[in-house]
Amino acid sequence: MKFSKRFSIAALLATATALTPSIAQTVSDEATPEARLDIPDGQTLYGKNDPNVRRATAQVNGEIITGTDIDHRLALIVAANNNQLPPEEVARFRAQILTNLIDETLQIQEAAANEIEVTDAEVNQYFDRVAQQNFNRPASEVEKYLVSIGSSVATLKRQIKGELSWSRLLSRNVRPSANVSDDEVNAIIERIKATKGTTEYRIGEIYLSATPETMPAVTENARKIMDQLRQGGNFVAYARQFSEASTASVGGDLGWLSLAQLPPSLATAAANMRANEIQAVPSPGGISILLLIDRRQVATSDPRDSVLSLKQIAITFPAGTTEAQVAPLVKRFSEETSKINGCGAADEMARQLNADVVNRDGIKIRDLPAPLQQVMLDLQVGQSTPPYGSLEDGVRVFVMCGRDAPQEAASESFDEIMSRLEEERVNKRARIYLRDLRRDAVIEYN
Repeated sequence: MKFSKRFSIAALLATATALTPSIAQTVSDEATPEARLDIPDGQTLYGKNDPNVRRATAQVNGEIITGTDIDHRLALIVAANNNQLPPEEVARFRAQILTNLIDETLQIQEAAANEIEVTDAEVNQYFDRVAQQNFNRPASEVEKYLVSIGSSVATLKRQIKGELSWSRLLSRNVRPSANVSDDEVNAIIERIKATKGTTEYRIGEIYLSATPETMPAVTENARKIMDQLRQGGNFVAYARQFSEASTASVGGDLGWLSLAQLPPSLATAAANMRANEIQAVPSPGGISILLLIDRRQVATSDPRDSVLSLKQIAITFPAGTTEAQVAPLVKRFSEETSKINGCGAADEMARQLNADVVNRDGIKIRDLPAPLQQVMLDLQVGQSTPPYGSLEDGVRVFVMCGRDAPQEAASESFDEIMSRLEEERVNKRARIYLRDLRRDAVIEYN
């Protein structure tokens, strides 16, 4: 990879800071004779100074990445952190985003060089789906939202184009050589049978590649990302922006894995992690930030897969209500709802308490908030939970009207195992492919 060292990013930022005062302020009145510009009125200004146009911060094989591009991606990260990104973190995030944009540009360029086309219609269709799934609103409203947070539709669509381009490129150039034999799949099926009752782990990963020279900087970067995640940062959003694995497009979700399927360092960490815990672990070629999403027993029915039929009884509080005012209401609500004996009595109890009633069917225990899961496991049909909620969202109890226990353990099919093994091989070769693209590219940093 060739680098142009005419200006470093730090030098560019320093130059920008130095130029902040007006030109008139840089020259003292005493050192400069009084003068005036003798320019007649009525002349024409040719051209327009657009404050939204920024100078390039990098060129990738001649293609420009601007400061505006970085700002718009940064706005997505800030929004994912509930607008609580510490100022001292901004520079680090900008540097990482620039690296991501360079990789994204290389992926799009390589796809184009291989005559792989991603049309605007395809990008728009994918954007509509992302708008509904990630933002839970129509595309037209997402456009307004992105502008309101300082981002743009263009930056999100650019990211979508990069993901689609890279996925199709890997499907053509990498996936055909990542074949998995039937014998390999059958060997895994036999191992699953032999390990019935042992634990599987569902893990999220943010993978950061590192060399021996860059390891200290990458380790520090991982530490700061973990700090943000522990303060409420969205893991899926961080994985999409920072992970260098192909699973970045699905928020870093590795799916269900046994410890034997993980590198030793990751397996050791996962075995000792609690649900929703985050750890940074050395992994082959870099560092992995792991999130333990869930765990289950291999080929064994899990009570948390039971499907519930619930009746929700809820009360809400007017704006401005204090904890002291709420306490007696919650106490009475708890006492009265604890007397419920069967779902048939729930509606009459709700009427007496002036509460709302909603039926909730088809709910898996594992999909409920963690505090409610153990309560539901111990609850009998006809009984109600303790009150659960908050001052802002109201308080609710759930009456269990029915429970359908899983009849048999869900396990991966032959095709699912083969697909997973192929994806792992594609992912590993994709990292090498991108590394080679970086090495051969002409990148100029301004």
